[in-house]
Parts: sequence; structure tokens; C-alpha cells
Amino acid sequence: MSIVLDRITKRYGKQLVVDRISLEIAEGELFVLLGPSGSGKSTVLRIIAGLTLPDQGRVLLSGRDVTSLPPQRRGTGFVFQNYSIFRHMTVAQNIEFGLKIRKIRAAERRQKRESLLEMVGLAGLDNRLASQLSGGQQQRVALARALAYEPDVLLLDEPFGALDAKIRSQLRRSLREIQQKLHVTAILVTHDQEEAFELADRIGAVDRGRLVEAGSCQALYSQPRTLFTATFLGAGMVLVGRAEQGRAHFGPLSLPIPDPVPHEDGSRVQLLFRPEQVVLSQTKPAEDTLLVGKGTITEQSFRGGVQRVRLSLPRLPATRQIAPPVPFGEDSLLVDTVLPADHPTAGKELWVSLGGWHILEQPRSRLMVFDNGSGSIVHLQIARWLAERLSASVTLLGVAAEPGRSDVLSKAVKRRQEEAKLLDAELRVRSGDPAEQTAIELAETLYDLVIATRVPRRFFFHESRLDSLGAVLLKILEHTSAPVLVVKEQRAPLSRVLICTAAGEPGKNDVRVGGRLARRLGAEVTLLHVTNKSQDPSPLARTHLQQAIATLRGADMTGNMHFRQAATPSEGILAEAREGDYDVIVVGGHAPRTRSAFRLNDVTRQVLAGTGRPVLVVPQEF
Repeated sequence: MSIVLDRITKRYGKQLVVDRISLEIAEGELFVLLGPSGSGKSTVLRIIAGLTLPDQGRVLLSGRDVTSLPPQRRGTGFVFQNYSIFRHMTVAQNIEFGLKIRKIRAAERRQKRESLLEMVGLAGLDNRLASQLSGGQQQRVALARALAYEPDVLLLDEPFGALDAKIRSQLRRSLREIQQKLHVTAILVTHDQEEAFELADRIGAVDRGRLVEAGSCQALYSQPRTLFTATFLGAGMVLVGRAEQGRAHFGPLSLPIPDPVPHEDGSRVQLLFRPEQVVLSQTKPAEDTLLVGKGTITEQSFRGGVQRVRLSLPRLPATRQIAPPVPFGEDSLLVDTVLPADHPTAGKELWVSLGGWHILEQPRSRLMVFDNGSGSIVHLQIARWLAERLSASVTLLGVAAEPGRSDVLSKAVKRRQEEAKLLDAELRVRSGDPAEQTAIELAETLYDLVIATRVPRRFFFHESRLDSLGAVLLKILEHTSAPVLVVKEQRAPLSRVLICTAAGEPGKNDVRVGGRLARRLGAEVTLLHVTNKSQDPSPLARTHLQQAIATLRGADMTGNMHFRQAATPSEGILAEAREGDYDVIVVGGHAPRTRSAFRLNDVTRQVLAGTGRPVLVVPQEF
């Protein structure tokens, strides 16, 4: 291998910029690091060049460990975005600069310079100054200078970012021709997917300091493993459904889950389909067609040889769309497709089906923690404990009431983050109404678990008296389709889980979600069903709990089954929790976008208000 990165890590202060990146690049390969601004890709390039030293890990070039070597001893050439040519020198002097330092003879320097100028399309411009060159010409000079002393590795950091579209396209073609002619190993950093597709032998997708996945352009586009790659490389629709007995269910649409991407029963499944895989028809397709539904055209845009069409369809039951993001407040499915520019789209309503699709790998768990910058940090501590055991990523969300307070809140949350030792969490700070901004965050990003803290008692009695934290919790419980863990006191480790289940469909979901969490934590499970003091458990309730125990056994778990008589369900749940000293209470929630969860006789409300133990609220549609 020409380049090997072995678990490269870099921090600036407490900020993790590059997170244990390992990568192998073959000799003569043009490899593109693709990712958004701030993802750490340029830092990786500087570490390879020796301009930045890693905190951990090794860099090997052509088998040599160069981790501690200075840049001039590594055999690398570097091309920056801002050209970085010497403005007081001529083109000839710029190109010969590195050769002159290395004491190469004048005749040899001149021969190399003329060859490179011919190669980059600047023959005859030897005596021009930088001020007499266009931006594209200056970047060609920078490329020639980097190639002058025949480096083993060519490093290019957004080399075309400051140029207009036409010049960028020309330079990309030139770079590819030169790289192939010289057979030099090259790494190019960019956030432009078109540039990556045009140049790369392979692409490495980088997000928040991590190399998410690497592969050929075709593989990453048509068969990505992760949600980040699926949505960053090319347009596409991503729907989230549930796995059940080897199939992925998205409302009435059922698809087989391929063997290479197994999913646990009950886990979420992410379905990707690209615009070119969407099929439109004016008549209803045949029965064996993968039918999504009937939609209305809402947008059309002309793109030269093609037109892009967006349709709005009724939302599929028990399905969530995460790409393209559905605008806040809308309850529909958005599907994009691409058609020839002259293709007729007569009629506003069309049937939508799929000509192709791809299921992503079962994703890494994601936790969201709301923090207002003050009060107890028990929810941050339990988030750290859960993240370690679930191998989950954590997003800390803070919401400032006014934009001018964002920096103050950010500093406060960072201090609490450090105190809780939740160092690897990503911090996001929004401004505006806390409850509304939290709802928007939950709508835009898919989370497996939301963690919030304390429940002000008064928040249950009159909505107008809510404090900001109570309002946020209310909004979370109303709108999120993810389970919500409400924490008031530190109970980790969470080794005993009480699942409070009622007979019927919602009760099945409580068992699935609570049982899956308990299995991943290695916790003991007790299933509880509360009956009225004057009644024995019904046959339906007994059957339900027996089936629940069988479900747990199917997941390689054992569980206890308890019936309890009490005046009210909440009274029985709270008594059982106290006597059994459980670490987590699992209760059912309510369907999104309803307010029924906050009537005075609501069981969920009463349990939340009546205990200091963590309570996991499971929504009906999770």
C-alpha cells in the first residue's frame, strides 16, 4: 500500500476533530475524502503531509513510518485551495522553487519546468507574475510546483473551490489526466459530490471526524451502508420502517431484508431509493408492483436535459421519512423523481412505484439529550452510561430563547458536558422557543432514544403554567416517534427493568422496546399487568403476558410475570416499582400529534409525576 493511516486521532483542546481513522490507499490511486465543512477531512490531509501532528496513530507512506518526520522528508506535494503561489515570483520561479532548495542543477530544473508547463497547459507563460494570471492559471501553477520534485504522494485540499464552474470542470479533467499519466498516488479533499464522482477511483465519506465508509463511486451511490453516505452522495429518499421476521415493513409496503444487512426483529430499517428508481404512471400498476401510493405533483424544475419532479403522497402508516426532510408541520410523504426534459406530466395525480431500492445497514444507535444549561446533570450522566453500553452516538441539544444568548448557553452546556464526562457528544445549540425548536430537531433527525430530565409537578395541571423545561418535555412526548427516557435521579447501572403492559397492540410495543433495551443492557425484566381490586386478570391479559414472555425468550431473554391488583393502574405501577426497587419503569405513550397524554386521568402522566425513577415512555408507533 502506498498510504496507510493507522487509527489517526487529533484533538484541538477538548474538541475531537479526527476520530481513530484507519485507511489504506493503493499505489497510483486517486482517493477522494468527501464530507461537509468541519468534518475533519482537511486535518487528515495535513497530518499526512506532516503539517499537523496526530495525537495518536501512525502514518505510513510506501511502507515507511513517517509519523514523526517533518514535511520535507515525507515525499509529498501539497496543493491548497487558495493557490499559495509566491506572488513576487514568476511562473518559472514558482515551479522551480522546490527544486532549487533541493540543489537541482539549473538545466535539469528548466527541463522539468518546461515539461510541467506543457502538461498543465501553461506553455509559454514562464515569465508571468501571479497578478497576471487568472485563478485557474494560478492553480495550474500550484499543481505544477507540487509535482516538480516528483512526490510519491500528491495531496490536494479543495483545489478548485475558489474557481467558477467552467474552470473547475476543465481543471478536474486536467488533473485526472496528469495523475494517470504520472501514476502518482493522490488524495483530494472536497465537499463537492460531483467532483468526487468525476475524479475518484474510490471515495471515503467523512462525518464528524470519522471515516464512515469507503468504496467505489458506484458502490457508495447505489449500495451505501450508512444513512450519512446515502444522503450526502446524491439525491435520494430514505424511509424508516420496522423489521419483522426477515422483512422490512413500511406501511403496506413489505420488502425482504437482504442477508448481508441483517436486522433484529422490531428494529428500525432504513430504505433508500434514488430519483431515477421512482416510476410514475397515470394508471394503477399491477398487483406485483412495489406501490408507494398515489401522489400529487407539487414542484417541477427544468435541469437542462432532465426535469426534476416532486410529488406529495399520503403518509405511510408506521413509517417516517428522513430524506428529503419533510417541512415542519406537514404530514405527508415527499418523493422526488427525474424525467427527460420533454416527458409529459399531464395530470396532477400520478401513481408512484419503485423500480429499485436498497436497505441500509442496521444503524448505530443515536441518543438525543436536552439540556438547558442549569440544574442537575443526572440525565447527562445516564446518557454517558447508556452511550458506552449501547455503543451509541449522543447529541446534546440546547435552545436559547434569543439568538444573542446562544454563546452563553453553549458555554454552560459544555461545562456540564465536561462535568458529566460526556466528552464525545455533539453539541447543537438552537435559538427560539425551546419546545418548538426541540420538536423541529426531532423532526429533522432520527433518534433511537431521547433523554430529558425532571417533570415539574405543576406542568401536569395547567399548560399555561409550564416552565420552559416542562414545555419542552410536553412537546417531546407529544411529537417524537422515539422512546423518551425521563430522568430525575441517578439509577445507573440499569439492571432491573419493569415493563408495565396492557393487553392489546400498544402493550406489544412496550414489551418489544423495553425488552430490546433490557437485552442490550443485560438487565433483568419483569412484566407487570395491573387489574382492578375486584377483578381477576382476564384471559386476554393472561394470554398477552404469556406471549410477551415468549417474545422475550425469542430474544434470548428471560422474564418474570406479575399480576397486581390496585385501585388504579398508576397506583399499582408505583407500588410495584417501590417494592421491587426497579431501576427503569417502562410505560406506554400515545400516538404523535395528540394531546390525550395529558388528561388528568392519564396513567403515563401519573407515573411520571409519582416516581423519582427513570421512566421510559414508549410511543405507540415506534
